[in-house]
Amino acid sequence: MLASKLASITGVLPALVTPFDENENFDEGRMRAVVDFLIGRGIDGLYVTGSTGEAFMMSPEERKRVLEVVIDETKGRVPVIAHVGAISTHHSSDLARHAEKAGADALSAVPPFYWGFSQDQVLSYYSDITASTGLPMCAYNVPLAGLFGFDMIKRLAEIPGVEGIKYTATTHHDIMRIKAEIGSDFVLYSGADEMAMSGLHFGADGIIGSFYNAIPEIFLALYAAVKAGDMAKAKELQEVGNAIIFFTLPRNAMAALKRMVTWQGADAGYCRKPFGNFMTQAEEDQLKAEFRAFKAERKITGVNFLDVI
Repeated sequence: MLASKLASITGVLPALVTPFDENENFDEGRMRAVVDFLIGRGIDGLYVTGSTGEAFMMSPEERKRVLEVVIDETKGRVPVIAHVGAISTHHSSDLARHAEKAGADALSAVPPFYWGFSQDQVLSYYSDITASTGLPMCAYNVPLAGLFGFDMIKRLAEIPGVEGIKYTATTHHDIMRIKAEIGSDFVLYSGADEMAMSGLHFGADGIIGSFYNAIPEIFLALYAAVKAGDMAKAKELQEVGNAIIFFTLPRNAMAALKRMVTWQGADAGYCRKPFGNFMTQAEEDQLKAEFRAFKAERKITGVNFLDVI
């Protein structure tokens, strides 16, 4: 397997949030602010209009506009992977062709879901999308859309242009097996924020995740520690990251994630319903108070969003 364009995209890639305004309209100004904030923090790339980006809350035209704004604001400073997954091959291929025209560096897609498509139908979906552009494809293995077995991943890797996978399953022994049996050049991104350390240690080339929007410093340092062979340091960082993640998840997580970014100076806006939001100052003040108490109890230092509240 030859070296691919996808192989040049490594490191820490936030699964980018999409800011909406109070009326649930896409907010271009807020989007640009979040992109600049994350690039300024040193992230290595952006994964756009995925699950964290609320892609399935948006129309295809809205997804296209979000990607255009992100690519325009990025200005080539970091690579951009455009998630184009949908139930329909027609819609996904249209999004893929637009992503190529807009200047994305690579594509990604969840498998078609809801109707329980056969393996051959899923393979056809990826073949058709990938053939519609010259961009490399990163398949997406995620419980929300249906997990691939190892044999299915091997079949996906045989499709011309499918050069890697975003692997959000928790069976990390398969990461090692993918690298051993499919090949080291098949790019693998670990997608479980809570298991970034083990994903990298087992051979992942990079990590893509939701909380990298809000606490990039934790995972940039974790990535560097694993690459340096300092697994003790990586474990400490993963423990801090996990404590924050598990504290946030029951507190209206998608909205809280956007508040955590906003408190650092880049207004990440609001979510689309049926996700909830912290719409009043009292609600937001309560969230801040809970995070302050958490910080004191856990004696956490050096985490920017906790330090600024």
